[in-house]
Amino acid sequence: MSARPSPTTALPDELRSPPPSRVLVLNSGSSSVKYQLLDMGDGSRLASGLVERIGERTSLVRHTPLASDGEHRERTGPVADHDAALKAMAGELALDGLGLDSPELAAIGHRVVHGGTHFTEPTVIDEAVLAEVERLIPVAPLHNPANLTGIRTAMALRPDLPQVAVFDTAFHTTMPESAARYAIDVETADEHRVRRYGFHGTSHAYVSRETARLLGKAPEDVNVIVLHLGNGASASAVRGGKCVDTSMGLTPLEGLVMGTRSGDMDPAVIFHLMRVGKMSADEIDTLLNRKSGLVGLCGDNDMREIRRRVDAGDEQAKLAFDIYIHRLKKYIGAYYAVLGRVDAVAFTAGVGENSAPVREAAVAGLAGLGLEVDAERNGARGDGPRLISPAGARVAVAVVPTDEEMEIATQTYALAGKRN
Repeated sequence: MSARPSPTTALPDELRSPPPSRVLVLNSGSSSVKYQLLDMGDGSRLASGLVERIGERTSLVRHTPLASDGEHRERTGPVADHDAALKAMAGELALDGLGLDSPELAAIGHRVVHGGTHFTEPTVIDEAVLAEVERLIPVAPLHNPANLTGIRTAMALRPDLPQVAVFDTAFHTTMPESAARYAIDVETADEHRVRRYGFHGTSHAYVSRETARLLGKAPEDVNVIVLHLGNGASASAVRGGKCVDTSMGLTPLEGLVMGTRSGDMDPAVIFHLMRVGKMSADEIDTLLNRKSGLVGLCGDNDMREIRRRVDAGDEQAKLAFDIYIHRLKKYIGAYYAVLGRVDAVAFTAGVGENSAPVREAAVAGLAGLGLEVDAERNGARGDGPRLISPAGARVAVAVVPTDEEMEIATQTYALAGKRN
């Protein structure tokens, strides 16, 4: 008597159910939850949304299904906590037939801001991972607690489903110690985990890889300076697909001038403000993170409004813009020196993708380094990756839209989705 066929071989291929291919990406902030549902089978977005002002009477739930051609559903009303926020999200998805109970959902991917040096790649979440993320709260007090809340709530909603943490800091763990270390006492630094971690890592990873694709090359053959310019802003030097330096440090405060953050500054300014200004540590923290950068310099942190004011002859706005560009240009030059050879400079995120004046000013005067933009290309609008440098330029200058959700979904599915 012949052996009975196993379930995996008993059915012909055309009758077997395809493996689940959907990934839900969650980005939990202190008072908001952003989400996207993606199908990794074809790379399509099935839905996206936002729950914000969590804990307030005027909470907002905005949901956009793929089939709506950009039209969204929106409602306001109290959303008490993250548990209620994720349940509101689940309800919106269910209205589109995309509920969290769907057998097609393969995994949930979570953006986690700070993974320290322990997490160098996406990680399936268990209690040990949660404990380590919690241990890192002192170096990410604004972000990791909210990330943990979102993870725990999602795990309670779908305890059977693989949940993956994708860390903003992971891409930067390839930095050499010469770039990651601050020049302070080593024992003190190690005891308090003081070093440069970097952030926006999923964006830098995605954009550096897409830039190589735009050039028709493999990532390992390309050196790229990535400029992630949004309200938060960071630069990275990527050699052969690996980060060798980045502008943010222990926290996202270091580096470029940002919307509300100061970026690089003499640390003695803090002591001066304490001694002379009689400011507390919390007051200085608020000053440097929320009342500095562009908003501190001119009262606006929207680059569109700043450029409107510059064009209207506003000297304060012009000074803010010039300081922003000066810092940006310094980092381009520094990372050119770090890399030795640069194949491309890629602009991304809200300002990088949409502000032609910022891109033009950032590379102005750098023709000796092979960096130029073509005015017509730079001024043209486009949705996908595109070159804005002149034909035949020694160094490509590109606009590469970032897609952090797709990067998180790709890493999540590669690790956990195919286990189902």
